[in-house]
Amino acid sequence: MAEIIFRRADGASQSVQARNGFSLMEVAVNSGVDGIDGECGGGCSCATCHIYIDAAWLAAIEPATSYEQELLDCLDDVAVNSRLSCQLKVSDAVDGIIVTIPAHQGLAG
Repeated sequence: MAEIIFRRADGASQSVQARNGFSLMEVAVNSGVDGIDGECGGGCSCATCHIYIDAAWLAAIEPATSYEQELLDCLDDVAVNSRLSCQLKVSDAVDGIIVTIPAHQGLAG
């Protein structure tokens, strides 16, 4: 089990205990985290699970694949720490990771 901390752009956060092997997107969707929709079900084709990895955690995760990077490059709010949460697996190595959800995701409308 690992603790994943999802932070909204307004600073509010939600801590979730997650089992190893699940994607961060699956954890977020199953835990009702606002702003992570995962519309494609984890197929790396919609970017509705875009997150920013806290700088302290960048070295603990695998780099994005070229396919993931191509999808990220299509976003307006991409940053050097942008990732798709469907592509990141929970493991002991990410216990305590902090990820921020982009401001525009999860807006009611």
